Amino acid sequence: MGYEAIAGIADRYGAKTLFDESIAEYTSFRIGGKCDVIVMPNSADCIKELVSYCKQTGTKYYILGKCTNVLISDSGLRGVVIIIDGDYSGVRREGNRLICEAGASLTKICGAARNEGLTGLEFAYGIPGSAGGALYMNAGAYGGEMKDVIVYCDYLDSDGSVKRMNRDEMELSYRHSVFCGTDKIILSVCFELTDGDKEKIADDMNAIMNKRRDKQPLEYPSAGSTFKRPEGYFAAKLIEDSGLKGFTVGGAQVSEKHSGFVINKGGATCEDVKRLIDEVKKKVLEDSGVALECEILLTE
Repeated sequence: MGYEAIAGIADRYGAKTLFDESIAEYTSFRIGGKCDVIVMPNSADCIKELVSYCKQTGTKYYILGKCTNVLISDSGLRGVVIIIDGDYSGVRREGNRLICEAGASLTKICGAARNEGLTGLEFAYGIPGSAGGALYMNAGAYGGEMKDVIVYCDYLDSDGSVKRMNRDEMELSYRHSVFCGTDKIILSVCFELTDGDKEKIADDMNAIMNKRRDKQPLEYPSAGSTFKRPEGYFAAKLIEDSGLKGFTVGGAQVSEKHSGFVINKGGATCEDVKRLIDEVKKKVLEDSGVALECEILLTE
């Protein structure tokens, strides 16, 4: 099928369009085949028009962020892939609030908070991903979660209208929000922080980043923590107790540094990762009776 109309919409906004291009380089896993068309919108209006066209014409479409928590097929994706990333990533301050476009990286947002002397987002420093993706999954680390600092978001509803949602409507829980499994699209996120000391904020962020470097295999492509934390257990310990640290399928490996991470040691395919995940789940269930649940989103 032709995608001239999609390219035309993107061109009107000055947005980037790529045809028949591998998505691997746009994912943190560095895995994924060629897609029919990839669009990188640069405004909420551009996103709205692209989605409206796809819905009106019955064109399959995908909404992705920085692709740090997804595993994409080796055969790529058919249809329109809309990546909300750096071209739609503005951050501005309003009082003690940071209003962030959905594609703004958490690194950028945390940097803005630090530079403005606003505390509350230290826990998020170093989490890969964007404002939209962090809200979608209620991302968290080191005792903090998005639900602790988010006030509201603006989103594109199923009917094509832009609406605002307050935190108490978001159903934020462990790695879940009301947006999961819906076609609602997060456009911007508002974080409410408090005044703090710039130097202490910077020191705390650096300390957290050092912990990440010490404990996590950041030197290899991955999609972060592969499994959700089972209630009453730690996924990494269950995996290690099953003797799976370093377990390898093709180019995919259970990290020898942190068993909760599946990494791309080099040349890993989507099928390698899926086979490895299946084997880990099977062995852990046999050994401990605990059914691990994948945290990574698998595209079809």
